[in-house]
Amino acid sequence: MRVLGLDPGSRRTGYGLVEKNGNRLVCLAHGTVAPAARLGLPQRLHAIAGRVGELIESGRPDVVVVEQAFYHESARSTLVLGHVRGALLVAAVQRGVEVAEYSPREIKMSVTGTGAAAKQQVAFMVERLLRLPAGLPADAADALACALCHLQRARLSAPARAASAAALRLEALLAGRSTSQSTPPSTRRSAPRSASRSTR
Repeated sequence: MRVLGLDPGSRRTGYGLVEKNGNRLVCLAHGTVAPAARLGLPQRLHAIAGRVGELIESGRPDVVVVEQAFYHESARSTLVLGHVRGALLVAAVQRGVEVAEYSPREIKMSVTGTGAAAKQQVAFMVERLLRLPAGLPADAADALACALCHLQRARLSAPARAASAAALRLEALLAGRSTSQSTPPSTRRSAPRSASRSTR
């Protein structure tokens, strides 16, 4: 299984591509997407979505994992983070890739064993699990932790709740589907029972 983890941020979005073969975990790529600071928010969102789309197309992950939104003290920061997450969900869904979401606490718990771990602890465990040299950038470490969290849940046969409900709704919206459109009016009525039904 190949998983692309994403740590959303309007200034820097971390990414990490991890592949699991048997019990072996391999980091295939990691880094950050950092649009020019002079760009406005719409342009930064466009740049982030475009770059992540390229990563999906080249890395061919089976699943894209996006960290769930958490609330900042600043309402504006929370809103901006939501915009970035939306751009990432669109990039994945447009390319037909399954999306999963986990809370920051779930991710930390799966990687370090505690949901209250500091960023340095997360980075240390990611480096250790993936045999990477020390000094991993925080955004990339968090993204790799997202991927590792999903791989651990898959190993433990976690329930399908990991599948992103937001991504599923977005997919339906992008496809222009609705309940009324999916079923032609002529087929909604119950079919008459067959007159040739055999009796015992």
